[in-house]
Amino acid sequence: MNLVFVALACVAAAAALIYYYSRRDTAKTPVPGKGGDKYVPYEQRNGGESIVYFTRDLSPEGLAKAYEKVNGGITGKVGVKLHTGEQNGPNIIPREWVKALFEKDIPDATIIETNTYYEGDRSTTPLHRRTLEVNGWTFCPVDIMDEEGNVCLPVNGGKWFKQMSVGAHLLNYDSMVALTHFKGHTQGGFGGSNKNIGIGCADGHLGKAWIHTTPGQPDQWDIAQEEFMERMTESTKASIDHFGGHVAYVNVMRNMSVSCDCEGLAAEPVVTPNVGILSSTDILAVDQACVDIVYAMKEEERHALVERIESRHGHRQLSYMKELGMGNDRYTLIDLDNGGVRITAADAAKGLKPFVYPEEETVAQ
Repeated sequence: MNLVFVALACVAAAAALIYYYSRRDTAKTPVPGKGGDKYVPYEQRNGGESIVYFTRDLSPEGLAKAYEKVNGGITGKVGVKLHTGEQNGPNIIPREWVKALFEKDIPDATIIETNTYYEGDRSTTPLHRRTLEVNGWTFCPVDIMDEEGNVCLPVNGGKWFKQMSVGAHLLNYDSMVALTHFKGHTQGGFGGSNKNIGIGCADGHLGKAWIHTTPGQPDQWDIAQEEFMERMTESTKASIDHFGGHVAYVNVMRNMSVSCDCEGLAAEPVVTPNVGILSSTDILAVDQACVDIVYAMKEEERHALVERIESRHGHRQLSYMKELGMGNDRYTLIDLDNGGVRITAADAAKGLKPFVYPEEETVAQ
């Protein structure tokens, strides 16, 4: 389909949607779900189980090991959805790890990103390009997907959206790898694969506005808690439905500040121990397993991140993914370090060491 035609259609749809938001009958307004501040223990969940792989090996080798377990559907032109971070951000996935993964497993892949909704180092394509250079994302192509506009993808079963505006170049890819730095998030409570795709594929000035802002009022971030989680999740569903079975999810539980990588050098100090890397072909299962491991930590290890998740009602990300049929919140956790035995989240959280930045560790030695 001609991208210009699609983009024009999307702009028209956007105008209609904004008009709808401003004029609709409040009696017909969708109602957010509840319970996003409550953790649901594993034994209280129901339904099927998916496979999630786990390694404690936080290294290029560990990243490749986790990815290679879930890459069966990754074919054709591959986009790697990665949060490349604000300038000099200390917590993003190390570039050398990603470079090694590209060289070993996906040599022709492209990092895919979109511009930001907020003013900053990545709010325009020229600024974004400069930030990519500063942060060292120069070893492979990086596609800023909304550089040439946006397209709309359907949101099947959504209550907030019938369609979501994403970067137009998303349609150029056959498969997507969600390579996610799992951490806290100021709005979402936590940022896993769901946040990486739902916010990260939405274009910078339309899709992200639909998710974050009620039209006609001045607060750019007024949509919060359960409603925000649901809108973000519907955005994710639009993108992963587009790719069908050609998506793999890899979550890196390292340098887990309560702040998102979009906060860069202003991020809160990390106080949660590093854990490892998880991978799956089920987006809900991999995000749920990460959250379960956090809750399985000792109180002093988990306190800050749990407070961030619950105070923002972040658990609604997980329950809404399940309601939308995006995956299972029950899973078999496979330990790649010990012959593929099944373990629990509590097993994965055992023996964690207090977090220190690598440079601090070097000075201490």
